[in-house]
Amino acid sequence: MTGAELSQETRFAVGGMDCGSCVRKIETALGRLPGVVDVSVSLSNGAVTVRHDARVSGEDMRKIVARLGFTPEQPATAKDAPAPDHGHGHGDSHHHHHHAQDHHGHAHGGGCCGADGAGTQAGATSCGAAPAPTSPPPATGALQRGPRPWWQSSTMLLMLVTGIAIAVAYAIGMVAPQAERWAFLAAVAIGVLPIGRRAMIAARYGTVFSIEMLMTIAAVAAVTIGAEAEAAAVLFLFLIGELLESVAANRARAGIRALADLMPRSCRREDPDGGVREIAADQVAIGNIIQVRPGDRIAADGLILSGCGGVDESPLTGESIPRPKAPGDAVHAGTINGDSTLRVRVTADARDNTIARIVRMVEEAQEKKAPTARFIERFARYYTPAIVLVAVLVAVLPPLLTGASWQEWIYRAAAILLIGCPCALVISTPAAIAAGLSAGARGGLLMKGGAVLEATGRITLVAFDKTGTLTEGRPRVTDVVAPGGDTTTVLAEAAALSSGSSHPVAGAILRAAADAGLDVLPVTRQGAALPGKGVAAEVNGITVFLGSPAAAAERADAEAVRAATRSLVAEGKTVSVLLRG
Repeated sequence: MTGAELSQETRFAVGGMDCGSCVRKIETALGRLPGVVDVSVSLSNGAVTVRHDARVSGEDMRKIVARLGFTPEQPATAKDAPAPDHGHGHGDSHHHHHHAQDHHGHAHGGGCCGADGAGTQAGATSCGAAPAPTSPPPATGALQRGPRPWWQSSTMLLMLVTGIAIAVAYAIGMVAPQAERWAFLAAVAIGVLPIGRRAMIAARYGTVFSIEMLMTIAAVAAVTIGAEAEAAAVLFLFLIGELLESVAANRARAGIRALADLMPRSCRREDPDGGVREIAADQVAIGNIIQVRPGDRIAADGLILSGCGGVDESPLTGESIPRPKAPGDAVHAGTINGDSTLRVRVTADARDNTIARIVRMVEEAQEKKAPTARFIERFARYYTPAIVLVAVLVAVLPPLLTGASWQEWIYRAAAILLIGCPCALVISTPAAIAAGLSAGARGGLLMKGGAVLEATGRITLVAFDKTGTLTEGRPRVTDVVAPGGDTTTVLAEAAALSSGSSHPVAGAILRAAADAGLDVLPVTRQGAALPGKGVAAEVNGITVFLGSPAAAAERADAEAVRAATRSLVAEGKTVSVLLRG
């Protein structure tokens, strides 16, 4: 065989995996196929990755998984190995670095205000903001599928039917006691036949000591000693437990699926004939030109061709202050356009944009097993057979050695089988790790796997390398500087120009004016917002401009602006400059 035939990789989504026992069944079954080199099953992502040669196909693997009682989806990838390293970077978008950035929108020159900084942003009204929490990620490839609601699952249906059968059996027992035993036997059959079938299939494919096998043995043992009602109740409780595990597993996976919300469903693409039409965001190709209106999420990574203004990058970087963008600057999928319409040339397709790469990183992180998870899996391999052996000894030895009642000791052995089910033990660690990684992703913190998450529990000291970036995410004015000390006028006029703006710095200025008891001055003639620079208007008959130090330097003495703002910028504060006249 050629190297390519020996090194293929197939990945597909699988529904119905709820605990570590499910993972082991799939790993064991696929691992026994001729030509399979390695099987990796991710409970947290609901995905299976198989390295194999040409003797086995993705369809063969899907059929095996389906026979085990799961719902495999069409293989998403089947490519030559080695599998691509999705973790390497395209730019810095994989890491939530809180880079300092120059602020563009608000500044006061004739006066300066300072605030606790959100980075080294420049301007003469300083406001600081902490990185806003980032939102999390969508599953890519095979994992874009969302699971069916728990109330539509086969486990839910079987639990309901079993529960109804038990209720009917109790009712029959009250009306016709002589038929009660047969009614409970019917209830047991309804519950145990699907479970027993799964146990037999799992045993056929190599997993003899499965959870289903324990439950089947326990139910049959209970029926053998005449405890049909107990057997039916135990099966019903087992199905409830399976349903709860399914709900827990799906909630743990929801963190990745939530990233899909960062991507718009559609975008406006320019056609070669000059027209603009709306298409699905995943149809955008490299080289396309898209239009992004103010307030819209950017649908793809790209470079700005025309338009300028602030882009809210907090979903990716955590920086709460919009970043100024101009033609030639890069923009990332999932960020939000603020001020004006942008024309963007697409530089990455939907499978390789910033959000997709972050998703792959989180998925790969969740697939890496933590030390505790690996220990639990090894432990469970020996624990389940040990429980079966103990139950057999409990059922057999006392009657044989002491002449005790077979019925009593078989009953006790059945109880040991039920109590000893390792499902809760096996699912606890993967579920906790998946929940932790997903919660981190929702807060903008990417951790590369359970090992990293476990390591955080041993942290005793944390050092941050960017003074001023760890703030609340809500800027506030800290300094107002004015020639002659007339800070009240500076703040009042800055508030007048900030009224009606949703910019975080504008909000900080308005709050500072309100705290100082100042009334917002009326704007006698409405000016215009200058995207990426600031805003100009007429207040009390005087033309006033509020913007960034760079924009103010274009309108006034550049050296005077730099001198007025230098100390505030050096302190890492966002500075805005007010120019009068």
